[in-house]
Amino acid sequence: MLRPPTNMAAFGAAHRLLGHILKNENAACLAKHRWSSSAAAASVPKSNEPNLHVQPDKRKPKTGILMLNMGGPETVDDVHDFLLRLFLDKDLMTLPAQSKLAPFIAKRRTPKIQKQYSKIGGGSPIRKWTEQQGDGMVKLLDELSPATAPHKYYVGFRYVNPLTEAAIEEMERDGVERAIAFTQYPQYSCSTTGSSLNAIYRYYNTKGAQPKMKWSVIDRWPTHPLLIQCFADHIQKELNMFPADKRGDVVILFSAHSLPMSVVNRGDPYPQEVGATVQKVMERLGYSNPYRLVWQSKVGPMPWLGPHTDESIKGLCQRGKKNILLVPIAFTSDHIETLYELDIEYAQVLANECGVENIRRSESLNGNPLFSKVSQTVSSAGALTDGNYEKKTTELVWHDLPMICEAPRMHRYEG
Repeated sequence: MLRPPTNMAAFGAAHRLLGHILKNENAACLAKHRWSSSAAAASVPKSNEPNLHVQPDKRKPKTGILMLNMGGPETVDDVHDFLLRLFLDKDLMTLPAQSKLAPFIAKRRTPKIQKQYSKIGGGSPIRKWTEQQGDGMVKLLDELSPATAPHKYYVGFRYVNPLTEAAIEEMERDGVERAIAFTQYPQYSCSTTGSSLNAIYRYYNTKGAQPKMKWSVIDRWPTHPLLIQCFADHIQKELNMFPADKRGDVVILFSAHSLPMSVVNRGDPYPQEVGATVQKVMERLGYSNPYRLVWQSKVGPMPWLGPHTDESIKGLCQRGKKNILLVPIAFTSDHIETLYELDIEYAQVLANECGVENIRRSESLNGNPLFSKVSQTVSSAGALTDGNYEKKTTELVWHDLPMICEAPRMHRYEG
């Protein structure tokens, strides 16, 4: 029976794989270093660092995990092409005369965005963190599931290299038998995960061929218990850094990337899924502090999902609430929106203007072993290693349906 892939994460081996990736990861929440703006900026990889996308197992990979994300420019010279691809993406935004307007906007915004990246070390650390997480993930999976090993991760970005299409080509060359599209966005949106899934479709549609690999999808994981535990532990650690007499008054601002209301009004599930993450985190914290879900990174004059993060900080200060904890709740690693927008624009410039007494930012997941390291012996590899693996796997088939998020061309069947 055909259904759109928005529920794929709940089915088959992809869902079970996520359980293995996140299983026994309580140790992941024991961050070794407290966040600071300078330390976060220093973590940005330099262009002369070795390529981290090197995996020691040289055997033909049986299972390939495609880690999907938007990516970020590694150097200031990459900013223009990043913006151009972003503004050309109709899954992300729809512009009048988009093919002509997008290059104009990208060229105009490039100098401003380049200055922002120069203030966080000269580039985005997304690739560094993705590759570090992927390396640990496949080592864990090889140990947990020898029947589906060797496993290999592939980085598939939408707007910078390595692009999703190039990653698929590498998977095909490697002879991968089973491919798992694993979104790095915990909460599903048509403009993020949906865009990446449509990119996979377009790759095969352009080739005019069915994929050689059997595909599965993990398209969302907003309330996974260990993800929630990790967020909660990061928050608690930062709360403990506030003065004891102020700790109970700290307002927790969960900040997520905003969406145009035109996207929200057509039924995008992102706001609800972000809200579900926040709800579970606060349950885990026992509702210890006042909190609010806010939205950042609004662009242009059109209506966007609110309240906005900067306006919320100003409003709290006006009401005498001057102890604030910022929590990036929709991001699995640091990038321009955490390192520049939250850390510099809000936690430094805006906080000083408003007279904030204490403001901190909860550490991003980054190098914590959420996807990889195991602190305890895993008792069982579960369904991935049982004899029913072939029967239980959720697979993708490809159909000519309208290229919109509500009816993507990637569909599933259960064998």
